[in-house]
Amino acid sequence: MLQVLHNPRCGKSRNCLAFLTEANQSFEIINYLQNPLSEDEIRTLLEKLNLKPIQLVRQKETVWIENYKDKTLSDNEIIKALSENPILIERPIVIKNDKAIIGRAIENLEKFI
Repeated sequence: MLQVLHNPRCGKSRNCLAFLTEANQSFEIINYLQNPLSEDEIRTLLEKLNLKPIQLVRQKETVWIENYKDKTLSDNEIIKALSENPILIERPIVIKNDKAIIGRAIENLEKFI
């Protein structure tokens, strides 16, 4: 079964759920804002996405701009920031076994499922 890291206030995230529903895909919704991921869970997610920590950051978010933007951060420091500020995590993320994708573009999502 697919898992979706979902933010209900995000249009792209809602579109992703609608697409999966229309495609008759079973999925579990993970509201990562209410239940933030641990640093270890973020590391595992990064492996599944095959991304560096900075690539998972929503760099236009106010939290990032005000607290992190002009700093030189290690990967571990970025992961800590993501864990402490889950709003910074790109969304939606669709997880399928040992792979994951940022599901902003429906055509990428189509290929993934």
